[in-house]
Amino acid sequence: MSQVKAIIGLGNPGPEYAATRHNAGAWLVEAAAHAAGAELRPERKFLGRHAKVRLDGHELHLLEPATYMNRSGAAVAALTQFFKIAPSELLVAHDELDMPPGTARYKQGGGHGGHNGLRDIISALGNDKSFYRLRIGIGHPGDACQVTNYVLGRPGKAELAAIVATIDECLATLPLAVAGDWAKAMNRLHSFKP
Repeated sequence: MSQVKAIIGLGNPGPEYAATRHNAGAWLVEAAAHAAGAELRPERKFLGRHAKVRLDGHELHLLEPATYMNRSGAAVAALTQFFKIAPSELLVAHDELDMPPGTARYKQGGGHGGHNGLRDIISALGNDKSFYRLRIGIGHPGDACQVTNYVLGRPGKAELAAIVATIDECLATLPLAVAGDWAKAMNRLHSFKP
């Protein structure tokens, strides 16, 4: 099993998007940096905010692309090329419509499932889909026509509390994931109930 060398948190840049559901992946990376006592700093060569942290003895890059969601691949490609990180050593955290708030799942590989950030990353990595994903449930508005407004909207109070609790649980499982102990990380995270 590959060890994770970088965690990418997907979202849209700017204060108008910071609190929206689509930024759940970015919230995770911000929380991971905070937990490690690090600060994500703007890094032009990686087209985003970057921090290098240690997690249980493992060196880890945290990246929050400052490109818009549908251009996330450029930031991921810049980081992976600079540090010679293989796609299978990446963990991409992103919002997931098909799961309710209060749930999160690890997954390796697979398609983009209609997620524009994942679509662009897969394309930027030369169609290599072997990277790990951390899917953070945000729920679905119930109608495909409402998805854009929904993901770019802010979660309600109870919904936000469920997402934040899930992100805390994700952080608790990250040392297992980063060490390559995916079975344990999955068992713990997938049975979590906020």
